[in-house]
Amino acid sequence: MFKTLMVALAGLGLSTLASAATLVEGQHYEVLPEAVETRVDDGQIEVTEAFWYGCPHCYNLEDPLNAWVAEQPEDVVFQRLPATMGGDWNQHAMAFYAAQELGILDAVHDDFFDAIHEGGRQLTEADDIAAFFSDYGVSEEEAREALTSFGVKSQVNQAHARMRAMRLMGVPALIVDGRYLVTPSSAGSLDNMPQIADALVEKVREERAD
Repeated sequence: MFKTLMVALAGLGLSTLASAATLVEGQHYEVLPEAVETRVDDGQIEVTEAFWYGCPHCYNLEDPLNAWVAEQPEDVVFQRLPATMGGDWNQHAMAFYAAQELGILDAVHDDFFDAIHEGGRQLTEADDIAAFFSDYGVSEEEAREALTSFGVKSQVNQAHARMRAMRLMGVPALIVDGRYLVTPSSAGSLDNMPQIADALVEKVREERAD
C-alpha cells in the first residue's frame, strides 16, 4: 500500500508545515501555469481535491483530508473535483454528480469509496451504480435517470475542462485558490497534503492582506 512507501519531507518536521513562511515553491507545492477561476465568494479561499474513486491513494487520503476539512473556518470552502480521464474515471465522475443531483452525495461518498476498496466492487456499470444508490432512499430508476441526465453529463464535461485548465496529470491533488498545486510527491506523503494546503491557505490570506 502507498502508506508503506511514504517518505518524509527532507529536513522538515510536520510542525514546520504550519506556517506559510516555511513553504518552498517547487519543493512543497507548484504554481499552476495559469490560475483557474475559483467558484467562491469574495473573501473566501477555495481548496479543491481532484480525485478518482478507483484510486487507492485518494482513498487513503480521505481520513486525514476529512479531519482537516472539519477544522476549517468559514473563509475556507472545500470542493471535490472527480477526475475525468476516460473509461472508469468518467463513469465514477458521473456517479459523483448523479449522487449530488439526487441529494445523496454526503451519505454515499465514503461508502462508495469503501465498496470499491474494501468490498472489491468496481461500480462502473450504470446498473450497478443504480443498485448501490437504491440503498440511500432513491429508486434504481431515479438513479439511472440521473446518471444519464443532461445536467450530470454537463457537469462531467465541466469537470474535464477544469482538469485540463489545471493541467492535472494525476490524483490525488489539492488546488488552493486556483493557483497552488499540492501532490503526494510535493508534500512528501498523503498525510502531509492537508498540512501543506493549510499553510497555503495562510499564504493566500497574507497575500490578500498586503
